[in-house]
Amino acid sequence: MQRTLVLLKPDALQGGLVGQIISRLEAKGLKMVAMKMIQMDEALAKRLYEIHKDKFFFQGLVEHITSSPVIAAILEGEDAVAVVRKTMGETDPALALPGTIRGDLALDIERNLIHGSDSEETAQREIGLFFSAEETFPYNRDTDKWIIES
Repeated sequence: MQRTLVLLKPDALQGGLVGQIISRLEAKGLKMVAMKMIQMDEALAKRLYEIHKDKFFFQGLVEHITSSPVIAAILEGEDAVAVVRKTMGETDPALALPGTIRGDLALDIERNLIHGSDSEETAQREIGLFFSAEETFPYNRDTDKWIIES
């Protein structure tokens, strides 16, 4: 099983969309193995978005993600990274397909509700920024046999 990091950004919390977003991810069959609410500081935000540090929008990303609490979660499942990315939709909500989180719930590229790791390697790095091993809770769900063929 693969794990990925998901962040519900300040606009998701401020818009009261946390439940809808988590529900969509769980409905896909992904299993929540860790979750917490945090207030990101500038240093953590810069580490998260370091790949974009030389881009014009970097400071805006940092300012937005630190403007209000976020929900950090680790989701687990078969091809979890790809499943989350597809469920989120395109980064620009104007290009995101209907039925995706961003396609249905977001309007603005800078207020696109959710962050998801873009690769398994990135997921491992990002999970390490937000969670220790003691903060994850692997468990078996009785429903897994109905969701995933073993």
